[in-house]
This record gives sequence, C-alpha cells and structure tokens, in this order.
Amino acid sequence: MCSILVTGANRGIGLGLVKKLLSNETFKVENVFATCRDTGKAKELMELKKHPQLHILEADLVDHGSFFNLASQVSNIVKDKGLNVLINNAGISSKFTRIGLVKSEDLLNQFKINTIGPIMLTQALLPLLKTASEKNETSTGVNKAVIVNISSILGSIAQNDQGGFYAYRTSKTALNAATKSLSIDLKTNGILAVSIHPGWVKTAMGGANAPLQVEQSTAGICNFLNNINESHNGGFYDFEGKVLLW
Repeated sequence: MCSILVTGANRGIGLGLVKKLLSNETFKVENVFATCRDTGKAKELMELKKHPQLHILEADLVDHGSFFNLASQVSNIVKDKGLNVLINNAGISSKFTRIGLVKSEDLLNQFKINTIGPIMLTQALLPLLKTASEKNETSTGVNKAVIVNISSILGSIAQNDQGGFYAYRTSKTALNAATKSLSIDLKTNGILAVSIHPGWVKTAMGGANAPLQVEQSTAGICNFLNNINESHNGGFYDFEGKVLLW
C-alpha cells in the first residue's frame, strides 16, 4: 500500500492521474493527495471526494513558502509511513513564439511554476519520501519512494527541430536537469527520480488537435510506475516507458 501526491490535479493529466490511481488495480494505493490552487474551481476533482483514500489539498506552486504547510498536512495523514510517490505534474505553457516575440515575464513565470515549483516542493516533501524509503528497505519503485517530474518532449534539446516555445522549452529542460541531480543526490536514500513526457494529450494545454486522450496517457504513466526500478533512475521517458534523448 502506497501514498501518492499529484500536483495540478484540478484538470487535464493531473485529474486523469488521480482518477486512474483511485481505480488502479495494478498497485494498491492507500492515500492519494491531489493538489489544486482553488478547490472552489475544481468541481470535477471535488466530485471524487466519495473515495475515502482521496485527500484534496490547496497548493499554489508560485507560493513556495506554503509548501512546508502542505508537507505538514500530508504528514498528519501518512504519519510514520511517509510519502511513496511525488508526481510534480502542475505546469503552464504559452503559445508558440519566435525569438522576436519572447517576453521576459513569460520566461520568469514559467520557470517559477514549471521548474522552481517542483524543486522546492520536492525539498519540502523530502523528509516524508525518506521516511517511506527507510520504512520499505526491501521494496522498490512505488512501494519505496519515487519522484516523478512530468516534463515534455519539448524539453529535449536533441529532439528540438522546430525552435520556438522559448519559455516552455527552457523551463522543462531545466526541470530535466533537476531530475538528474535528484537521482544522484538521493540515490543513497533509495529514492528514484525520473522525468516523464506524457505525450501530446487532448487537454486545455495540449489542445484539440492532440492525438492522445487523457486516459491513454495516464494509463501508460501508471503502468510505467508499476514497473519502475533502479535501472530507470535519472532517466527521461515517454508515457509508455520509451527512453527519450535529453
């Protein structure tokens, strides 16, 4: 039985992951922590409150000072079992832009949410991840401790053949770099860290032309999580577990 926290759970992939985890029969989930900025605007998420293992918490990835309060709320529920999986999913994007249209405020805003937010939230929840890892010394993957950063193929430098998307690309590339450092820094603690590209998905961010449904992406991510082990540590993968180039 594991405890999992998903950020940005009010819509899109985050909401889809919460739904999948609540109904997932592949691995048993004791607690699902779903964060959103405003529960009053998260109608579909709030409708899932009938599930006893779901805990909906408010969190704003720009307000880094609130993360330790969030960690305290999670700690009060998981107690000495800790947190097994942190899925840093919340993020923002902007329209396709060439260099002449890039705005510094867009760059700063996306770095705050897409890069700095996940790093600082991981820092705040690290004691709970360490507790889970120590508690389950003989286990691996989701039954021990895993940090999952939802990245994007647009963060790949090697596969960038279109240019543009300066704010989003650079923030996700930086997130990938953070994933790699986490995988090294926390290896001795038995905590894995991976970056996952969820695919181009039909969401408010992905748009109507995206080829994937939310259910396809989230099913793939959960299947990957079920099979994750030390060999995946520090890697960049798509939602089906295929290795991606940095």
